[in-house]
Amino acid sequence: MEQLIKINPLSSDLAVYLVIDLFIAVLLLLAIRALSGFYSKVSVRQELGERDNFAFGISLAGRMLSLTIVLSAVVGRHIDMGFQEAAVGMLLFGGSGIVLVKIGRFAHDKIVLNRLDKDAMIADKNVSVALVDASSAIACAIIANSIITWVKGADIDAFVALFSGVFVVMAVLLFATRVYEYRFAENSQNSGFQRTLCNGQIALAIVHSGNLIGIAIAVSSAQKLLIYTPSAYVTNATSWLIAGFALAVSLMILTSLTKRLVLVGLGRQKEVILQHNIGVASIEAALAVGIALLFSNLF
Repeated sequence: MEQLIKINPLSSDLAVYLVIDLFIAVLLLLAIRALSGFYSKVSVRQELGERDNFAFGISLAGRMLSLTIVLSAVVGRHIDMGFQEAAVGMLLFGGSGIVLVKIGRFAHDKIVLNRLDKDAMIADKNVSVALVDASSAIACAIIANSIITWVKGADIDAFVALFSGVFVVMAVLLFATRVYEYRFAENSQNSGFQRTLCNGQIALAIVHSGNLIGIAIAVSSAQKLLIYTPSAYVTNATSWLIAGFALAVSLMILTSLTKRLVLVGLGRQKEVILQHNIGVASIEAALAVGIALLFSNLF
């Protein structure tokens, strides 16, 4: 049998650690569902089962996926360090993940997409706003995952670095959104990017979602470049901020060039903005994420 399958040696208690991590992860996912109904003051069962509110489901799915992305950086982190420490660490980082996603989404609503009422739009079954909401949560989680992987231990220094990462996330997402809004205004004569999302422009939402997630993937690669210094709170934050902006700008330029080459002969802006071409929008989103994955592996 050893001649057919060769695997790395595994901890004898691996199954126990796996059960602990998965059990806590499921509890946290249930907490996300409960909090979704609590904060929006609606019934999850009613929105999904009776009203068939696809927008609410997309938004909730984005939050759940964002939590699992954060938790994926924690699962297995405490193997061979004791069952109690593994459970406490999973709860601490998992709870922090929920708080981070909540803070990130709140800041995204109030600062980045400040010209629309996201909750009202989702309650009104606006799928385009829900897609952007879900992608922003996923983008926040991708960067949070990289910061959790980057820091060492589970002490106060690690959590200061983790929460300071929220400001990095918001700064980068705000910058990216404003750039895309400016480019949108140059190619459109309507009332603006955010108003177009409110009007239910799904193709535009798909493109923007791909851009946000792509930038998050690129920014997350900063963990391979930066050195973690536990007590250097300001240095850690500014390092992520500077590296994040540099990586985001580099990716935006590279992605723009790639889209022009791959989609040569197509009027991309006309297809997406005027004709609501979801096919072209999907290709643009896929290119944004795909180039980001290639870009992040360079380091």
